[in-house]
Amino acid sequence: MALTTQPGISYPLGATICSQGVNFAVFSRNCDAVELLLFDDPDDVRPTRIIPLDTVRNRTFYYWHVLVPGLQAGQLYGYRVHGPFIPEEGLRYDGDKLLVDPYARAIAVGKAYDRHAAQRPGDNIAQAMKSVVVDPSHYDWEGDVHPKHPYGFTIIYETHVGGFTRHPSSGVASNVRGTYTGLVEKIPYLVSLGITSVELMPVQQFDPQDAPPGLSNYWGYAPVAFFAPHQGYASRTGPLGAVEEFCDMVKALHRAGIEVILDVVFNHTTESGASGPTLSFRGFENRTYYMLDQDRSAYADYTGTGNTVNANHSVVRHLILECLRRWVSEMHVDGFRFDLASVMARDGNGTPLMNPPI
Repeated sequence: MALTTQPGISYPLGATICSQGVNFAVFSRNCDAVELLLFDDPDDVRPTRIIPLDTVRNRTFYYWHVLVPGLQAGQLYGYRVHGPFIPEEGLRYDGDKLLVDPYARAIAVGKAYDRHAAQRPGDNIAQAMKSVVVDPSHYDWEGDVHPKHPYGFTIIYETHVGGFTRHPSSGVASNVRGTYTGLVEKIPYLVSLGITSVELMPVQQFDPQDAPPGLSNYWGYAPVAFFAPHQGYASRTGPLGAVEEFCDMVKALHRAGIEVILDVVFNHTTESGASGPTLSFRGFENRTYYMLDQDRSAYADYTGTGNTVNANHSVVRHLILECLRRWVSEMHVDGFRFDLASVMARDGNGTPLMNPPI
C-alpha cells in the first residue's frame, strides 16, 4: 500500500473510487481534528493504518478530505473525530469512538460488535461497525430497466426481508432464509399473486442491538447508515456481499416485472437520546444532524425514539436527497415510502413549516 496521501477534494462526500485511489470526504464543522482509520477485517482490534487529516491540507471550509492511493473496493474504514464534549452547547465529540461514515454505501459488522461499547468511555474499535468502500460501476446490471407500472394499476405487496422466508414453510433452503436471495426464490409466488410492486420494510443498515435487554431489533426502524443495504439480510460473506446480493435481488424482481419500493427511515437514527451510543452522526456534528431542545444537552424527540433528524438543515437535506438519488441510480430501486414523513416538515427548531424544502 502506498504510504503517501494526496489532499483530496471535498466532493462528493463519502468514499469515492477514482483513477488515483479512493477519495474520502466528510462534514464536521466544530471539531478540532479528524483521523481516517483503515482496516483489513471487521473484527480488527486495531487499524492497519491511521491517517491524520491536516487542518490546512485536508480541509475546505467545514469539509475534511484526503485521497489515499492504492485502495480498492472492499476496503474497510472509519473515522475518529476529536473536539469539545460540551453537551450543554450541543457538542458531543468523542475522539475515542470509531464512527461510521454518514455516506457509507456498505457496512461490515464483526462478530464482536457491541452497541454498548459506543456508550461507555474509551476505545471501541474492536466492537465497532466499519464502513466499506464500494465501486458501483463494478456491478453488471445486464441491461436492467425499471418496470414503470402506471400508478393507477399498481398493486403493492409489503414484506419484511428477514421474515418473509425465515420459517421452513417458505420452502427456501436454510442457508438463505431471511435474506435477499431467499426473497428471490419466492418471486414465482409473488408473480402468482398478480402484484406489480414489493415494498420492503427497512433495509437501510440498522443496529439489531437497538432493543430492550434480551431482545433484538426485528423491524429495522433504527438506521445507522442510510446509504447501505442491511448486512444482516445477506447470505454472502465479505464486505461487499450485501450490496451485490441486494442488486441481484432488484435485478431478478425487475426481470419478473416487479418494482422495488423501499420503506426509508430519515426521521431518526439508532443513536437514540443523550445516553445513546456514539456511532456516527452525533460524533461528526451533533448540532447539525439532530434537532436539540432549548437545553442543548437534550434532543428534541418528535419521533418517540430519543432523537429527531434535522432534515431541513442544508447539510442534512443534501444527505437525504443524495441518498435517494443513489438508491435509484446505483441500486435501481423504483420508489420510496417515507417513515414518519411529517417530521421532515419541521424546521431546525421543530416548528412545522408551511412549505418544507425537503
